[in-house]
Amino acid sequence: MKVTETVLQEARKKLIFALDVADAATALALVRKLRDEVGLFKVGLELYLAAGPMIQQKLANEAGLAKIFFDLKLYDIPATVLGPITTIFQGVALLTIPSDLGPTGLQKIVDAAGSATILAVTVLTSTTAQDLRTLGYDPRYWPDLTALVLLRAQMAQAAGCAGVVCSGREAAAVRQACGPEFLIVCPGIRPAWAKVPGDDQQRVVTPGEAIKNGADYLVVGRPIRQAPDQAAAARRVVAEIAAAMRE
Repeated sequence: MKVTETVLQEARKKLIFALDVADAATALALVRKLRDEVGLFKVGLELYLAAGPMIQQKLANEAGLAKIFFDLKLYDIPATVLGPITTIFQGVALLTIPSDLGPTGLQKIVDAAGSATILAVTVLTSTTAQDLRTLGYDPRYWPDLTALVLLRAQMAQAAGCAGVVCSGREAAAVRQACGPEFLIVCPGIRPAWAKVPGDDQQRVVTPGEAIKNGADYLVVGRPIRQAPDQAAAARRVVAEIAAAMRE
């Protein structure tokens, strides 16, 4: 069955391109090249620290404020985290904070964040069972990180977060536990055709697998950014998303 343009449009909305570059000029050039190919643009620490707060307005001028996802994982006491959320980041599509802030911290931030769409980061996709063991986590979380991700997702939902960031491997369990309205954003997306030298991601899935597991948004950076034709690579990811949506 042929994928319709309507399905492709919906698939594009689900693709978040990670602007993990070290200067504003490169980021803005990528936005101009990909703004019709992807749904959102993710700004992480690398770009934000290199370009400064003015990058928000520059990106908004190129793509619109509602297409920006600030993935800064702001981690401090709630009073400190709330400063930038309430004064700087209003109007962006999504904003992350670590679930490590705990239920009290998460709820205080959500309650005071106004219209900001807050996502709690559960467990980084680079984290391994050995990492948890070394950090002193309960042994029941070592064999399979899904239990820890699920614990943190349910905690975030109870605190009022709009959704979570988790690996596509855990997305199905989160979807089942937290319901259809809870947002699930999945990084660590690796299409079968993408080769990422020195990849530090551990818990990875393909675009199709993430969608079938219940992801609302997929974060893709290096497989697109390092491709010879970045727009073509983005369209290829969108096509995989659309095929999984159709199925």
